[in-house]
Amino acid sequence: MIATSLRDNVYAITVNDRTTDLFEGLWPISQEGVSYNSYLIQDEKTALIDLTKEFKTDELFDNVGMIKSLKEIDYLVVNHMEPDHTGAMKALNRLNPDITILCTPKARPMIENYYGITENVREVSDGEEISLGKKTLKFFHTPFVHWPETMMTYLVEEKILFSCDGFGGYGALTGAIFDDQIRDLDFYIKESLRYYTNIVAKFTKPVLNAIEKLADYPIEIIAPSHGLIWRGNPGKIVELYQKWSEYGKGDNEKGVTLLYGTMYGNTETMMNHVARGLGSEGVPVDIFDVARTHMSYILPSLWVNRGVIIGAPTYEGSLYPAMSLALEEASIKRVLNKKAAYFGSFGWSGGALRQIQKMVEPLKWEILDTLEFPGGPTDKELEKAFEFGAAFGRSIKA
Repeated sequence: MIATSLRDNVYAITVNDRTTDLFEGLWPISQEGVSYNSYLIQDEKTALIDLTKEFKTDELFDNVGMIKSLKEIDYLVVNHMEPDHTGAMKALNRLNPDITILCTPKARPMIENYYGITENVREVSDGEEISLGKKTLKFFHTPFVHWPETMMTYLVEEKILFSCDGFGGYGALTGAIFDDQIRDLDFYIKESLRYYTNIVAKFTKPVLNAIEKLADYPIEIIAPSHGLIWRGNPGKIVELYQKWSEYGKGDNEKGVTLLYGTMYGNTETMMNHVARGLGSEGVPVDIFDVARTHMSYILPSLWVNRGVIIGAPTYEGSLYPAMSLALEEASIKRVLNKKAAYFGSFGWSGGALRQIQKMVEPLKWEILDTLEFPGGPTDKELEKAFEFGAAFGRSIKA
């Protein structure tokens, strides 16, 4: 995509990626895609903020070159060292060895470790300003949003925040790049939540710290490294990130995430009756087969909802493996303070419940109810499953 003007002599260069299957090698984006957003500021000095993934280098350079020769760029601002932001750095340094790289102190050794670059690297302190002429860059260190070396860059006169991974999202940009131009804003908000839970959620306190640090600065445009650029209502994505971060403390929506796995259909039969019980109480429920749904799509529901119901059989004296992996991922992402319940079938002995209790205890999940049954469910057990779901729904509404 060619450059788009944000302000006079301030440009967004967005490069879409619709061929990468897994973001960070983990999170599916083959259907949604992702954008890598760079920004060019022209003044007496010229600054390029953030780059792109290595295989998109030519596309980025071609688009930047329509505005300014790469050899004439004075500063490269490195907000974050992850290679989807810096993959073009070595090529740019070869074309323009005199460019000054601006970064946090913790990023400097990473630049050498990743790309072997040691010359013309300048550390910027938290709150430091650099004049480009009429325009001024101000740097805010925002550690663990989402790496320890991360910072955000603020263009003082234009009130633009180049926010790096903060306030970003999945989703290739379909022609329009601004929140007030896009036709399906709900899609990008949904993908921002998925991005948040996949990438940032473990670091909720640093996100809130960053929001607080920036609270006194007027911001008219939020320009992240991935996803929409927010100019129509930049406060909206800040409010969403703040709300999602607050969910990490346990003040969640009155909904239920129903995770289930089934070997021969017995637990699935029970699950359908549990879901009907939840529905009878008017409680919103998201249902996921953990053996067939990537955790990337499950995590947003877990993060937002107050309740979790786990439905899984005992497998060789322990928990159904796909469910075990799902709960491990919830632990890694620090999905805390949930109300929970468990149901599932067993053959000759139980064991799943013991493992679940062990796994969720550090996460401070409160298990309110359990329902285990041998083999296939009877009509009476299916009635119990309905009431099991209804009772849990009432507890979530309470």
